Amino acid sequence: MKNVRKRQLYLKLAAITVAALFLAAVPSLISPDYEKISASASGPSPSHTGAPGESSCTACHASFPVNSGTGGITITGMPANYRPGQQIPLTVRVSQSDGVLYGFQMTAIDNLGRSAGTFVVPSGTPPALQKVDGFVNGILRDYIEHTIDGITPTNFGFKEWTFNWTAPAQRIGKISFYAAGNAADSNNVPSGDRIYTTSSATLSGTAISSFDGDGRSETAVYRPSNGSWWSLNSTDGTVQSVPFGTPGDKLAPGDYDGDGKTDRAVFRPSDGTWYLLQSTAGFGAVRFGAAGDLPVPGDYDGDLKTDIAVYRPSTGVWYLLQSTAGFGAVQFGAVGDRTAQGDFDGDGKTDVAVYRPTTGVWYILKSTGGFTVQGFGLAEDQPVQADYDGDGRTDIAVFRPSTSIWYLMTSTAGFQAFQFGASTDKAAPADFDGDGKTDIAVFRPSTGVWYIFRSSDRGVTIITFGTNGDIPVPAGYLAE
Repeated sequence: MKNVRKRQLYLKLAAITVAALFLAAVPSLISPDYEKISASASGPSPSHTGAPGESSCTACHASFPVNSGTGGITITGMPANYRPGQQIPLTVRVSQSDGVLYGFQMTAIDNLGRSAGTFVVPSGTPPALQKVDGFVNGILRDYIEHTIDGITPTNFGFKEWTFNWTAPAQRIGKISFYAAGNAADSNNVPSGDRIYTTSSATLSGTAISSFDGDGRSETAVYRPSNGSWWSLNSTDGTVQSVPFGTPGDKLAPGDYDGDGKTDRAVFRPSDGTWYLLQSTAGFGAVRFGAAGDLPVPGDYDGDLKTDIAVYRPSTGVWYLLQSTAGFGAVQFGAVGDRTAQGDFDGDGKTDVAVYRPTTGVWYILKSTGGFTVQGFGLAEDQPVQADYDGDGRTDIAVFRPSTSIWYLMTSTAGFQAFQFGASTDKAAPADFDGDGKTDIAVFRPSTGVWYIFRSSDRGVTIITFGTNGDIPVPAGYLAE
């Protein structure tokens, strides 16, 4: 019976295709329903994924509201963060218990709505997938979708398509994926079909205090008096307390095991030991550094894992213990400089950098872009480098306590200045709203209150979380 049923489905598809070809020769006989059937079977028209500025497949299949059935559409294989040029296998699955034929369309866009990365159609004869493109608000977007040979399921009740997506050659910030799926009943007309939509995203490392891995940084503090970590999870609002550290340890958070979650870590200057509490790899202890060294964690070899690293102020030398590239040492800096590491050229690797307060000059040794010198700041300023415009590159920035003004030199949006905070506040910039842009934020030790200026809607979040003497976890990436 199963073979007979499958043969009937192919006969129906063949009949639809023949009818579409016949009616194409007689335009006056083409009905709207036949046009919709032909388009859906061969692949939907561009710009129907439900992405910003787009409709979904309910534009044609309008019997039911979107996402109102018992099935759904999922995207699996999406990493929390991507590497430049990384090839990532993705699987799209459309399900419906009484579905017969299935289709989908998917796009990937940056924070400006432009196509991001490249979809790779897998080989196969006949091809089950194809690429198309279309304009949305004047911007050309790329899509991957089914062909007429890719709509029948291998199992009744669902259909999956697997293909590769290649990340851009440089970091471009948050990349969002939108997909719409059709679970059709094969009645030869657009009615009776169920349409589902979904979205997912991959970041370039902007969530620097994300213990639950949801792509948003948490309000979190480290209490040096007893070596405890406190975080307010952005996913469900629960409070987590983890004892890890002793008085005198220096904060050194990072994603050391590459699972997309921030790991609790400290550097103990007394004996030059790093202690890591990794969310996937578990506990680790590494002797690397000496008394007087400063922890400067970052992904220096571009493998999506934070590397153990120290800066020695007395000699201006950076010592790196890279998780893939191994040991490295770089002479870069002078006595009195403040560390300011970050990915300034967007190649996925943390660059060695310092800010010289005596002259207000930034010195940056880009791993791809080479040596850069930039005057920006005054002697009192604190370097607060981060990706404020969401283009995947670290921006030069300072916080001036005397006036509570943040000065940013963003790589895309240019110069900006914001008055936010008070002179005694601790700068704690991070991506709290998950839009791929670092938010201006401060922690007020005297009251334990966080003030966050959200980049997504220019609103302000005020949260009481912490006590006097606590250190905001996002500050673990900034110079003391």
